[in-house]
Amino acid sequence: MSNRETKRAMARQKSRGGTERSQAVAQQRRTQQEQKRKRTGARQFLKEVRQELKKVNWPTRPETISYTIVVLISVVVLTSLVAALDYIFSEAILGLFT
Repeated sequence: MSNRETKRAMARQKSRGGTERSQAVAQQRRTQQEQKRKRTGARQFLKEVRQELKKVNWPTRPETISYTIVVLISVVVLTSLVAALDYIFSEAILGLFT
């Protein structure tokens, strides 16, 4: 909806006497925004965090160990690949300029 259409709709609504309804809607939006702005206390926040952490499906010890091994192997392989490519490119660049 364009700005012009919005203005026309507002004008029609005013001519029909729809100001009461629009004021009620605006008041409802303000109260909703005020409720969103309310801050929870530290105790309530920590309580909610604890409840959420209870819902988490934590991995078992063997799963954690296997995931760790996979990550370590991946890091070693990728580091070796980057080091090898760095060596190859540096030798190629030095070969071009000497």
